[in-house]
Amino acid sequence: MRETWIVLQTCKTVEFDQFKSCTARHIRMEGSGEHGETSKGPLSKGVSRGLCILDLIFRVIAVIGTLASAIAMGTTNQTMPFFTQFVQFKERYSDLPTLTFFVVANSIASAYLIISLPLSIVHIIRSRAKYSRLILIFFDVAMLALVTAAASAGAAIVYLAHNGNVSANWFAICQQFDSFCERISGSLIGSFAAMVVLILLILLSAVALARR
Repeated sequence: MRETWIVLQTCKTVEFDQFKSCTARHIRMEGSGEHGETSKGPLSKGVSRGLCILDLIFRVIAVIGTLASAIAMGTTNQTMPFFTQFVQFKERYSDLPTLTFFVVANSIASAYLIISLPLSIVHIIRSRAKYSRLILIFFDVAMLALVTAAASAGAAIVYLAHNGNVSANWFAICQQFDSFCERISGSLIGSFAAMVVLILLILLSAVALARR
């Protein structure tokens, strides 16, 4: 308002026709400025709440994926008799440190995602929360790195189990331990799905924060 008064006082010093042109030009500039500010304003309440609900749904999906992967891998074992019942070969996930890391990483990610669910519900009620969303983004990125490392390491072991490595004299074991290989291969699906969902969660939080 003060800027408008100054412009009007300045315009009064010129002739009447120029005065009308000056004030009209200032009003157009002021209107276009207000329109620009409106277009860059915060998200509407409905859209913001919709993003928060989508965030909660994605977190539930990620919990299911990481928890299912950890359980599937952690309960994987197969015993194969060799000539007699007294001599047996047994393959377990704990025999390979990489698969143990896979179980631990997915368990940690699942626990974190379960803990984050109440905070995600709070964001639905208070969609303009900022600092709690920053905390979630920080831990979401950390969990994304952890799950990505676990899924990638697990995929490498699964590949070696199916194909082996002749140069390193590592033989494929899936011809003998077919059930074991099916379980560890299936457990990777949930982990990679959770990785994609975590990326979407980070993008959602970033969009919500950028429009505050």
